[in-house]
Amino acid sequence: MATLLISLLCLCLGIAIGVVARWIYAKSKLTSAEQKAQRISDEAVSKAEAQSREILLETRDKLLKEQQQQEREARERRFELQKSERRLLQKEENLDHRQEELEKIKQQLGERDEALGRKEKEAEETMENLRSELERVASMTREEAKNLIIEEMKRDAEHDGQVYVNKIEQEAQIQADKVARDIIVTSIQRLATEVSGETTTASVSLPSDEMKGRIIGREGRNIRTLETLTGVDIIIDDTPEAVVISCFDPVRKEIARVALERLVQDGRIHPARIEEVVNKVSKEVGRVIVDEGEKVVFDLGIHNMGPEMIRALGRLHFRTSYGQNVLLHSKEVAILAGMIASEVGADPEIAKRGGLLHDIGKGAETESEANHAEIGGELVKRLGEDPRVINCVLAHHNDVEPSCIESVIVQVADAISAARPGARRESLDNYIKRLESLEGIAKSFDGVDNAFAIQAGRELRIMVNSEKIGDDQARTIAKGIAERIEAELRYPGKIKVTIIRETRFTEYAR
Repeated sequence: MATLLISLLCLCLGIAIGVVARWIYAKSKLTSAEQKAQRISDEAVSKAEAQSREILLETRDKLLKEQQQQEREARERRFELQKSERRLLQKEENLDHRQEELEKIKQQLGERDEALGRKEKEAEETMENLRSELERVASMTREEAKNLIIEEMKRDAEHDGQVYVNKIEQEAQIQADKVARDIIVTSIQRLATEVSGETTTASVSLPSDEMKGRIIGREGRNIRTLETLTGVDIIIDDTPEAVVISCFDPVRKEIARVALERLVQDGRIHPARIEEVVNKVSKEVGRVIVDEGEKVVFDLGIHNMGPEMIRALGRLHFRTSYGQNVLLHSKEVAILAGMIASEVGADPEIAKRGGLLHDIGKGAETESEANHAEIGGELVKRLGEDPRVINCVLAHHNDVEPSCIESVIVQVADAISAARPGARRESLDNYIKRLESLEGIAKSFDGVDNAFAIQAGRELRIMVNSEKIGDDQARTIAKGIAERIEAELRYPGKIKVTIIRETRFTEYAR
């Protein structure tokens, strides 16, 4: 027990000694750390003070430099301001000097204005006196003299302008004529169609005069049957071994001619046989009409042509005008119109189509009494042709005014095809005589200066004296000339009478 107690006591004592020893050691450590911290703190304070002194010195240096820089800039600014002030003072002095000069000039101008005003007033008084004196001497007022001078200047200007315009027109006309001649000559040279030599008389040769009696038949029944079925007149006269067929319709005339030739060749001539042969020949001629129409359309390369138009074209194969086959003529016109249109920049297809169809009215099956241009125009319009093609057909004889260049080209091509030598069988003497008669009728009227038959006699162009003939009188003369032509001459188609009344002033530069 005592031992345990002693052990506990020793243990407690050891613990107490250990605690005291630890406390003493800790205190000694604390004291050393405090000393070290104090030393570090002192060092930091001294270092901070040194740095603050350095910073203060640097700050002072910078402030001093900035102050010096600002003082230097201020001196420079003061110097610039002084210079500006000196310049402003100089400018003010200059302005004052100029102001004084301007005042002097203004004063001088005022004096000059007053002097000029006095002189102007004196000049006006002098001009008024002179004007009054001139009016008294010339016996006319100022306005009258002014108008006279204006009229004189106007006449001179109009004369000079007219001279210049005439010069330009002459040069343009010469150039245009040369180009037109080249185009037309080139087109004619390129045309390579044959000249037709057909005749308007249809006759049938007979093996003997005895055949005439068989054609007439008992009591004339054979010839009546043939005339009734074909719509022609068969003339049997004293002409040896020949029978003449007369009909205004070339197709019916062709059917009658072929049928009669076959009947004569066959020898069997009676009403039943006549009817059989006429029906057969009618179908054959109908096929020929279609074939000829299709052939010419194919040769020209024209498309979209309806059956009715093809038949009307084919019928032209049997029609002649002054000995010229109308279908060949239409083909020529189409070729020429296409070539000319290509040269002048027009539409060659429209020109070619209009040239082919321009005489289509001659082959149309109609009872209308209108001329072939009007009939053809109605036909192509009804069949839906282009308006330019319609105008080509209507205007090719100037029944209406051309509305496009293709119509004018068709007129030119029509004239070339119809008027070239050998194309038609009209006698040259008769042709010249008819033209001279036209011009003679026109010249027989009082006031007519000159007359010209143009376009192969289709137009009569008349120049009248403008001093003797007025507008109303010109209209009366045109009507009178047209009536005399209708009464005294025979001619195909229409003749256009044109009266030209103009005033001309001529001066000579010497």
